[in-house]
Amino acid sequence: MKQAFTLGIPFKLCRMAGLLGLLVLLAPPARARPSQVQLARQFLLAVLRGDYEHAYQLLAPEVSAAITPAHFRAAARPLYEKGQQFRPAIDLYKLGLRIGEANDVRNFYSFMFKSDTLATRPQVQLDVTFRDSTATRILSFGLVPAPQGKVKAPE
Repeated sequence: MKQAFTLGIPFKLCRMAGLLGLLVLLAPPARARPSQVQLARQFLLAVLRGDYEHAYQLLAPEVSAAITPAHFRAAARPLYEKGQQFRPAIDLYKLGLRIGEANDVRNFYSFMFKSDTLATRPQVQLDVTFRDSTATRILSFGLVPAPQGKVKAPE
């Protein structure tokens, strides 16, 4: 009778290691923390569809402590109205850093309505600001009107 070659590792241990490896492969991937641009987009889309409760939850704690949901709704209403005017589909327009008067640096993300895509510049920008590059809550938001071009006087 032939004898099987073994490494001296008990069969049950090999089987358990195999099952553990299979579980690791089948486990859902860990969800990465959303980026600031994703959070800004999520916030603006919530405001544009009138879901003020969800958008309010995305505000920085110091902001939500300073304003009531009713005041937030009033502050967000102009964005909602622009969304009704231009349709609520948005695209990232620009991002960067703003340096304040006290030399504080804030990350900002500006979005434009997709209906403005073919324009030389968007008629309005939807602006979202974060405290710093690691913040995961919105510090401020607002509408930024497009700069008005100079009108040439007839010669």
